Amino acid sequence: MSHKRIVIIEDEPDILEVLAYNLKREGFEIATREDGARGCELVRKTLPDLVLLDLMLPSMDGHEVCRLLKNHSETESIPIIMVTAKSEESDVVLGLGIGADDYIPKPFSPKELIARVKALLRRCEQEGQSTDSNVIEIDGLVIDSDKHSIAFEGAAINLTASEFRILRYLANHPGRAFSREQILNHAFGLDAAVVDRNIDVHIRAIRKKIGDEYPFIETVRGVGYRFKERS
Repeated sequence: MSHKRIVIIEDEPDILEVLAYNLKREGFEIATREDGARGCELVRKTLPDLVLLDLMLPSMDGHEVCRLLKNHSETESIPIIMVTAKSEESDVVLGLGIGADDYIPKPFSPKELIARVKALLRRCEQEGQSTDSNVIEIDGLVIDSDKHSIAFEGAAINLTASEFRILRYLANHPGRAFSREQILNHAFGLDAAVVDRNIDVHIRAIRKKIGDEYPFIETVRGVGYRFKERS
């Protein structure tokens, strides 16, 4: 993980100092900004390996920064972890829905955040090295692992990286029920930093993007989720 570059966009000096200090100790190269607009500009200029992004920022909030970065071809693949004091579910849904890869509420331990940073970077490296050309086609839904694309009835569906991993994993095992823990372990790896609550958020986002009237992902009460069996 050494020599990986991380941009921290955080306007609270004490938190910024703690984040930068602990990440530097782990061998990361750190650059910081204390407002959203300048942070967004820095990310576009330096193209870091990961962004730590506060939600409540001056000049441009974290949601807008995330949206701009994920909608720009040069920065859309840069993983983003939102670090914020706002932990209501609506904030989690919005952050993950516009492309954030993980979400950690304040207060947090530096060890926990570092673990999440390393886990996310490992997953991104593994995906970049993948040669999987698997294409799954089920009832009008096409999941192309090689192109990392989703389409339903010919229309492209824009999923985040985390949503894609979950949908692809479930679709590879139609009819089989998985617990949230199993989804974490198999779709993200044993060192996954995503939490159970975030799995629920991702599932809701996938359903909404495909269309709630098309129940590809079914809830199994007391267990978790399963992908519908082929018709």
